[in-house]
Amino acid sequence: MNLKGLGTSNLLMQEAARLLLKGGLVAFPTETVYGLGADAENPFAVSTIYNVKNRPADHPVIIHIADSKDVLFWARSTPEYAHALMRDYWPGPMTLILSRSPNAKSFITGGQDSVGLRVPNHPIALGLILEFQKQGGHGLAAPSANRYGAVSPTTKAAVELELREYLAPTDLILEGGLSQVGIESTIIDCTGSSPIILRPGAISAEMIEISTGIVVTEPPEQRLRVSGSHKRHYSPKARVLIDKDALFGEGFIALSDVPTPFGAIRLCEPKTIEDYARELYVSLRKADELELKVVRIVQPLGDGLAIALRDRIARSAAKG
Repeated sequence: MNLKGLGTSNLLMQEAARLLLKGGLVAFPTETVYGLGADAENPFAVSTIYNVKNRPADHPVIIHIADSKDVLFWARSTPEYAHALMRDYWPGPMTLILSRSPNAKSFITGGQDSVGLRVPNHPIALGLILEFQKQGGHGLAAPSANRYGAVSPTTKAAVELELREYLAPTDLILEGGLSQVGIESTIIDCTGSSPIILRPGAISAEMIEISTGIVVTEPPEQRLRVSGSHKRHYSPKARVLIDKDALFGEGFIALSDVPTPFGAIRLCEPKTIEDYARELYVSLRKADELELKVVRIVQPLGDGLAIALRDRIARSAAKG
């Protein structure tokens, strides 16, 4: 792992791990978005995350671990198809929901009998978790490093802008560049006989079926509570409208082959779906920096990552 190339020294990692074990918070980069980390076994530290984010108490948080072997500490049972997913897509933008062990307390799971686990694919995230484990920890509770319902941060600067006034002076924010996926992980319910996508992401239904040989089923009406499942989420201060022609002075987000309406302020023009995912949250934050009142978004078509983008855009545009 080349931490120096990302401006993060081993000494800083050791300092960050010690801070976490003392109950402090560390915001750190992952390939999806930046997370706000705390010791997943420390109820006070996890409650501080909830306070900083203004997050509902019954909303579970995802535990970040360094390797699939660490699942055994947090989960009491793991179906074979979940092992296939771990083999193929960890480290990576995928969270698995498993039946929790006694080590996963209710203050992590939102009172549910399940726990979300992920191995991030970023050298700083993995380096921090490994150092934290070396010093005696087991996993980091880490929702996105933003106020609840707001746009997730994909840069250190966005975390600073969003959370610095709410963090303690001793808390840390680690630099790791722009998040390369740009939207949150796919969340897969693995507590039943077949995998169920609870939140779409870069790991698509087709990828899950290729890995497991099992057809992905539709989520039930009474689904588990998971991160990012609220109807309105990922929302800027600006009002978001979908698939409408932008008016003069309004923000505009669309793929590069969609022309900019006259007088609209082009916030991004990604050439690919992958670029769209990397640039979406940056563009929504840019709209707020420019104090725009309205942002109009032309949604990407297609399957895979485009499904996840449409999910995030729809939630950013929802009312209430």
